Amino acid sequence: MEPIPELTTNVEGCALVFEGGGYRAGYTAGMSSVLLERGIYFPFVCGISAGASNTVNYLSRDRWRVRWAFVDLAGIPEAGGMLSALRGKGFINADYCYRGAVERGVAPFDWNTFVANPARLRVQAFERDTGRSVCWGKEDCPTVGDLIDRVRASSTLPWIMDPIELDGQVMFDGGLGAGAGLPLCLAEQEGYEKFLFLATRPLGYRKQPYTGATRRMILRLTADYPHLREAILTRAERYNTEMERIQRLADDGKCLIVRPDAMPVSSLTLDTNKLDASFYLGRTQALRDLPQWEEFLFG
Repeated sequence: MEPIPELTTNVEGCALVFEGGGYRAGYTAGMSSVLLERGIYFPFVCGISAGASNTVNYLSRDRWRVRWAFVDLAGIPEAGGMLSALRGKGFINADYCYRGAVERGVAPFDWNTFVANPARLRVQAFERDTGRSVCWGKEDCPTVGDLIDRVRASSTLPWIMDPIELDGQVMFDGGLGAGAGLPLCLAEQEGYEKFLFLATRPLGYRKQPYTGATRRMILRLTADYPHLREAILTRAERYNTEMERIQRLADDGKCLIVRPDAMPVSSLTLDTNKLDASFYLGRTQALRDLPQWEEFLFG
């Protein structure tokens, strides 16, 4: 194997932040591919849920995997769908999509480049039984398996995916914890005051609280897990409050929020044609707006 050239970063003092959103994050994966093509490398990258996948794929600098995770993966029957759910493997088959895809060679992860990349990262998950938000960085991931397990933990939607247990705790989607799915706070915790935030919701989006039959179902399903119940039922309010705070940072010139022109897919879309179109819409928007991004990043 040829040695990995010494890797560097060229963006100073600015964090790259990936919002989650299941397969909606394929749109921002398209944007990530443009950043890599243009050689724009951040010193710190963070993400929650599907944004955690975008985070580690960007840091591995593997443009093939950036796209695979949100387009090609959905077309593999073992990866999910109603048949997978009926077989008890979850609508999204987490065993296959994360560690399984790496270990089977379906989607190798460029671990050597990831390790050689000097950029730091943070991904977040939520402990079901304590309500605690847990953040991880490279120092917590001595192997590729450890890394992929933490990306899975950050992405585990209740009742859609089978949870994973890490360090004696059952983990769920990091969007249930601090920031309510908006991971800019992870960069702030590391001292950053400037952010490029790749969002997966259009301008003006606000979450609506659960009501009626949906709320009653959540209360029933979470009867034994009060922290999980509280996180789910308060998420809309917390998300909206945090988005308003981030908008104030943008108004002050500290954050460039990149919102999708339109979002053609949902978090659980598995149609690869639609996902491919979404990925390339993200690329098109990034290429169009790149001069504005570079002005913000480099002056």
